[in-house]
Order: sequence, then structure tokens, then C-alpha cells
Amino acid sequence: MEQPKSSYIADEKRRDRGHREEQEDFLVRFLARETGITEAQAQALIGMVGTDRASLLREARILKAQR
Repeated sequence: MEQPKSSYIADEKRRDRGHREEQEDFLVRFLARETGITEAQAQALIGMVGTDRASLLREARILKAQR
């Protein structure tokens, strides 16, 4: 029996959301380890800048230098 399209799309969205959350968790830990900022600061940067690693590293280093 074929799964209804609306259910399939909802399943895909859930998988995508889970993948994004895993990616963000990884980035939070990565930024904290690489730059010395807190995980809370890293999470805030991701919220402001997005998930581009080069941009996040640049902003995290600027943030760390200001403290």
C-alpha cells in the first residue's frame, strides 16, 4: 500500500528538521571548542548568522576578542 503524499512530505520534513538540529548541535560544539566562546554564545551566533561555518568562525573570534 502506497503512503499518502501528505504523510510522505510530513515525514521528509521531520527528517530534515532532525538533520538541521544535529548540524546545529555539531556547530555549537565546534564553535565553542575552536574559539573558546560558550555554547550559549555559539547558539546565539547560529541564530543570527546562519550555518555558514566561515562566517560563524569569523564572528565567534570577534566575539571572543571583545570579552
